[in-house]
Amino acid sequence: MSHRNYLEVLTPQNSQLIFIDQQPQMAFGVQSIDRQTLKNNVVGLAKAAKVFHIPVTLTTVETESFSGHTYPELLSVFPDHPLLERSSMNSWDDQNVRDALAANVAKGHKKIIVSGLWTEVCNNTFALSAMHDAGYEIYMVADASGGTSLDAHNYAMQRMVQAGVVPVTWQQVLLEWQRDWAKRDTYNAVMDIVREHSGAYGMGVDYCYTMVHKAPERVQHGGTIGPNPAQS
Repeated sequence: MSHRNYLEVLTPQNSQLIFIDQQPQMAFGVQSIDRQTLKNNVVGLAKAAKVFHIPVTLTTVETESFSGHTYPELLSVFPDHPLLERSSMNSWDDQNVRDALAANVAKGHKKIIVSGLWTEVCNNTFALSAMHDAGYEIYMVADASGGTSLDAHNYAMQRMVQAGVVPVTWQQVLLEWQRDWAKRDTYNAVMDIVREHSGAYGMGVDYCYTMVHKAPERVQHGGTIGPNPAQS
């Protein structure tokens, strides 16, 4: 595979997304990123995929015996999606996963975006195997993935990058899919995701909407009382 393929920006037409083992017992072991932040980023990425109609594969490992059920917040984004259960740490070892990815590639979704736990095991082995065996293009969402230590995550990312994996962040993926603010069919939905999941960026959007453009606040609340300076 030519590295020139990676010069193409991500688009809804060339992307697909796989979530690997976003399950509580896997998250318990994550030490490379705050786990609430991790879940926020995973769910933000999922909502972005839904807005842009990105094909999504959800795969889980040893749900009943070890890892537990996928985050409810993630499942609620894709309530009718099948969960591809595995025994192998390496998702590439499961034929159902291979078939799901191949079906999307056949439709032009050749860039496989990955969000998974743990970076150094499930993400790493999947990425290397998919590239080695099928020549797939892999984009690893670093801040929607986590490792058992910061070193474990970082060195796994380095290993994958050396092999040709492209590191990205979840918001980078979202905005690459949007590309142009003139695309009004997705603009409002993207802004909703930003305001809920993008921290200071989202706060800034709320501020700009209400204070600069004088839009109504997003939520109704009780009336404002005061100021009423106390008498000394």
